Amino acid sequence: MSQTIKVRPSTGFMTVDLDKQGRQTGYIRIPHSPHEDAWGVTQVPIGIISNGSGPTVILEGGNHGDEYEGPIVISELMRDIDPAMVQGRLILMPSNNVHAALAGQRVSPVDGLNFNRTFPGDPLGTITNQITAFVHDYIFPHGNAFLDLHSGGSSLDIIPSAIIEPTPDPELAKKNIAAVQAFGAPMTVVIANMGDPRTATAAAVRAGMITVGTEMGGGGTVSLDALAVCRQGVRNVLAHLGVLPSEMAVAAQPSTILELPGSKAYVFATMDGVFEPFHANGTTVSVGQPAGRIHCLWDLARPPETVYYNADGLLYGRRQPGRVRPGNCCLVVATVSSLS
Repeated sequence: MSQTIKVRPSTGFMTVDLDKQGRQTGYIRIPHSPHEDAWGVTQVPIGIISNGSGPTVILEGGNHGDEYEGPIVISELMRDIDPAMVQGRLILMPSNNVHAALAGQRVSPVDGLNFNRTFPGDPLGTITNQITAFVHDYIFPHGNAFLDLHSGGSSLDIIPSAIIEPTPDPELAKKNIAAVQAFGAPMTVVIANMGDPRTATAAAVRAGMITVGTEMGGGGTVSLDALAVCRQGVRNVLAHLGVLPSEMAVAAQPSTILELPGSKAYVFATMDGVFEPFHANGTTVSVGQPAGRIHCLWDLARPPETVYYNADGLLYGRRQPGRVRPGNCCLVVATVSSLS
């Protein structure tokens, strides 16, 4: 069930006109007064491609600043798509967490916040909360669909996949599944982020938008394979929604839908040390099976500590840095979903 978004007063403003036809590039500008800039603004890039009538699709990248495939694809769309090919409107936002994107890190270096754990934001909060509030209150109400393009960032290497955001609305759930399957990723996964309602995709489904997420590789690099999947997948979804011509899509075969089975999906570090995984992504694993071990390399008297899988399924994601501390996510297991 969708909700009406209450638009709260904001000091932010845009240099683009959402209702203008054609191609525009500009910024959301939010007054920001740090030490080095008394009357400055934070500039969040935004592009509009609009032509005729049709759905409005919001594409978000840079939700985390160390995830690159989505922002590359969104930027390419801004440059490459002829407005005459569009039926409707594309709102293109490649670096919403702009301070994090500039720093190449997951969270904003300005206030330390994870953009994807701040929705619906606060127009009188820190700069990340203000950006979130503007996106939620002033951009989301224009959208019929929302694509949130993630990867595993610096800390995880994830099998390229399209993501279903759960919703209690059965009709919206059907539309979400159809759009995610149209993406055509090697894998389709239901991810609820352990029930956290503060994510962009959770907010998008509350707003009633058809919602598609992705996880495209990771490790803080640009994966050529994942980038190719993302390029074509975005075009597939936009054609599925009727915004781009059908000939720009590649027919996708429906894939088995997997899901992360709550807290059991994760293997967390139990001690300070260096994590040695036992398996590659894509390996079939079982509950209770040894998953890896953690070495304390600065204490010769301490033996490694073994960690174990908590669920049967497929190894979906694996920690990229070797160094771990207690509570770090080391491994992620996906199981077959009841939606399959």
